[in-house]
Amino acid sequence: MRRAADHWWTESKKLAKLTGPILIAQLTQMLMSVVDTVMAGRVSAVDLAAVSVGASIWLPSTLLVFGLALALAPIISHFDGSQKQQKIANIVQQGFYAAMIGSLVCVAVILSAPLILNAMKVEDAFRIITLDYLFYLLWAVPALVIYMVLRNFCEGLSHTMPSLVIGIVGLLVNIPANYILIYGKLGAPELGGAGCGVATAIVLWVMALGLVLYVLWAKRFKLLNLFKHWHRPDWDDIWYIIRLGFPIATSMFFEVSLFAAAALVIAPLGATVVASHQIALNISSLVYMVPLSLSMAVTLRVGFALGAGNPANAMLSHKLATWYGMSFAGVNGLIMYLGGAWLAGLYTNDQAVIQLAATLMGLAAIFTLSDTFQAVAMGTLRGYKDTKVVMFITFLSYWPLGLTVGILLSLTDVVVPAMGAAGMWIGFIVGLSCAAVLLTWRLRVVSRRYARDHQLNLNVDADAEPQARQ
Repeated sequence: MRRAADHWWTESKKLAKLTGPILIAQLTQMLMSVVDTVMAGRVSAVDLAAVSVGASIWLPSTLLVFGLALALAPIISHFDGSQKQQKIANIVQQGFYAAMIGSLVCVAVILSAPLILNAMKVEDAFRIITLDYLFYLLWAVPALVIYMVLRNFCEGLSHTMPSLVIGIVGLLVNIPANYILIYGKLGAPELGGAGCGVATAIVLWVMALGLVLYVLWAKRFKLLNLFKHWHRPDWDDIWYIIRLGFPIATSMFFEVSLFAAAALVIAPLGATVVASHQIALNISSLVYMVPLSLSMAVTLRVGFALGAGNPANAMLSHKLATWYGMSFAGVNGLIMYLGGAWLAGLYTNDQAVIQLAATLMGLAAIFTLSDTFQAVAMGTLRGYKDTKVVMFITFLSYWPLGLTVGILLSLTDVVVPAMGAAGMWIGFIVGLSCAAVLLTWRLRVVSRRYARDHQLNLNVDADAEPQARQ
């Protein structure tokens, strides 16, 4: 019994050591977005709107790069756990090739922005600022590829501290860069909201180059010879990364697009409803950083355990991450339920907005529990390199189920009298709860199959590595 308790405590410390830096890195990224919004808003409402719309085009366009880079973390952690570090340099370089392919989608979306804005029929001033903002971000695409690949290389080796340090450096660069370029200080041109695009590009290059220097100089990476020999593109490896990463990117898109579509659905209900929805969503998004970080950490621990041939420890990591995540969600859910009005009051003095936001945060308390459960299950499945079925589960849960229920409850009288924004949040709860149940079921299937196949020394997993890398 004591031995089991020691094992749980040891694994808990390892999980916390990974989660903490990832959490801070995620928070710094969120704060950069807040800084952009606040500083652009102080110029004019047009600049604020242009940056918001530009970001809504830029962020979805980067999801494929994010997904392909995230696929590297479980691959590298498997190699690390199985003592196959000599294979890491090649797979990281193939990850660069795969992410560069993904970046072509990002560039294509940005170049099509004029068509998107024309379809929106926005005013000329708004259009010009948005296009300038996006044009400057084009220069950030190569830096994004470098940063994401090297970040997941480090995290795949269970070394998350660089993410924390580089994230803080990025935030410290972002604030003065925004100030100088938006308002035209120190002799720089006054670019307004478009200056956020330049600042973001600068920040991404600083973060990318910072990681390059760290990876080149850090003693812990010397023996890996990451860049000693440059490997040519290996299409089997690249396709392997794409097979893992594309479903990750698609799952992320389904989740992001669910909330974007929800905002469009409730937009006709008026400014009070939209503002209340945005406040509740902002607070719940901040809370979500903890389960998201746990999800990313458990991917690494599960990947390492499976690489080391220890599926029991992989499931222990999942159980611990679920327990800690749900405990955190329970406490925060209680705070949102009891203190929703106070939290909303930090954003506005409008009593109508505060009261509705408080109601929505009561629903968010339930939403947070479901979201945490499904996030940890999803992270564990990534550790198993099981991503295809996850993609279909998230699509079915978020769109045909969650969004449909949300629309029916918020705008129609088909089930009950139209509930407005509250109906959409019930749709979120239904969709995320469905995802939590189905992902847990999938994890049970995958973990049992893996344990059986590991015991029999077989490898018949549909998402297993190509035979050449066995």
